[in-house]
Amino acid sequence: MHGRRPTMTSRHGMVAAAHPLAAQAGARVLAQGGNAFDAAAATAAALNVVEPFMSGLAGMGFATMWVAAEQRVRVLDFVPPVPASFPAERFSKRTDLERGALAVASPGNLAGWCELVKSYGRKPLPDVFAPAIALARDGFALAEFGAAEFEENDPLLKTYPALYPAWSANYQPGGETLHLGSLLVQSDLARTLSEIAEKGPDHFYRGALGERVVTHLQALGGSLTMADLAAVKTVWREPLAASYRGLSVHVPPPSCEGFQLLLTLRLLDGLDLAALPKDGPDHLDLVYRAIRLAAGERIAHNNPSPEKLAEMLSDAAIERLRKRLTDGKRVTGPTEQWTPQENEDQAHTTSFSIADSEGNLICITQSLGSPFGSGVVVPGTGLCLNNFLYWADVQPESPNRSKPGDALPMCMSPSISTQDGKPVLALGTPGSYGIMQTQAQAIVQHLDFGLPLQDAIEAPRARLWDGRLVEIENRIVPETIAELIRRGHDARAFDVGWTMRCGGMQGVAVDPATGIFTGAADPRRDGYVATP
Repeated sequence: MHGRRPTMTSRHGMVAAAHPLAAQAGARVLAQGGNAFDAAAATAAALNVVEPFMSGLAGMGFATMWVAAEQRVRVLDFVPPVPASFPAERFSKRTDLERGALAVASPGNLAGWCELVKSYGRKPLPDVFAPAIALARDGFALAEFGAAEFEENDPLLKTYPALYPAWSANYQPGGETLHLGSLLVQSDLARTLSEIAEKGPDHFYRGALGERVVTHLQALGGSLTMADLAAVKTVWREPLAASYRGLSVHVPPPSCEGFQLLLTLRLLDGLDLAALPKDGPDHLDLVYRAIRLAAGERIAHNNPSPEKLAEMLSDAAIERLRKRLTDGKRVTGPTEQWTPQENEDQAHTTSFSIADSEGNLICITQSLGSPFGSGVVVPGTGLCLNNFLYWADVQPESPNRSKPGDALPMCMSPSISTQDGKPVLALGTPGSYGIMQTQAQAIVQHLDFGLPLQDAIEAPRARLWDGRLVEIENRIVPETIAELIRRGHDARAFDVGWTMRCGGMQGVAVDPATGIFTGAADPRRDGYVATP
């Protein structure tokens, strides 16, 4: 209506995901008696099929959730550490690990999905994976975003002759690039998911499927071993939380880098943003400055100890940074890793949020890393492997340099917000180091300016880069961008009003008084909301 998406509500469950068919897969499991944790695994597996460039069982991620039976927020970490076999000394820059077998880190997603079902679900794994298996077996027609990904990445992957034949044979067996409406059938992936549903995750981590993956990687010069796969374990963690406008916002703790989001919100919580014109220079200047200051703290103190993190989030530390936030002097600094990086393609990540009628709420962010991850597809399995060692810091001079066995820093922030001890919001987004930036911008639109969740997600956003560069969706008027430049931002408009470089957010809001769920999905990608 009036050029915008309708408000989607339900009292029986809600799935907001980055693809309509994945959202429907999760909703179907809810309708069949599953709960939010079953639906999360079903949605994740379906995303493996319908957006294979974004995420899959060979990726990794985090889940933040409200467990109704326990009346608490929990975090499931399925980001394995840097593999013991990783030859870190061979690399000095990120581009050495952009593609290929050496970029592949130990996959954690499958372990995470299965742990959710085992710990809190009620459906057997074959029922949970059934929608994804059917999608892979029967095929589906590509929607706009998926078609754009294949059209963009086919020529890029052609430049890797050791990788392209297996990749193309899996996704484009006819040899022609897929386009809008092309039918994508993944028979090998359907068989792999069926085998895992029958045999369990050990088929991958300790069994024949894992051996097939490792053998192929080692034939391509990779270092991952069966010992690395067998060492993969999910870890239940206590969330990290901070207050913002009366809500407690919970994200995964380090090595997750979501604490940058909490730092940003803490800085802004002391300011009356609601009194400023929405999307005007005063509003945007303060938000962009807070984001850059928080990113600088995250980079300077990456993967901090609990004691250091408590100090960083303390009132004294926040007050010091807030003085810098409001002093009017230009803020220059990195937003990515320790040393300035070129503006890279956004990470290929997905995020989805799910609620059920029992009061459970979950937000998952998971990824393959880059588009189609490492570019390595294991023949006969349908599996595209991650390139998360590209997200390790291999720069010799960096204080955050990664080595085998280290925790792998992960720029994600799947969030659950509570109010008076009750869950009210699940919100997450993809977008590499922009994740913590764009999520903060949407939260400000929702809480400070009172926009409904769908409108808050649709509101114009920006992506900040190293130095002073800010790229802003061109729905922000030129006069505001000119004023931001005058205030010291290297501000420029994207040539479009909506871009995935500003994320692809999915969320579910909960009205604690009525129990009504409101779902919201980002039009920057193929986001969609479904109900049981």
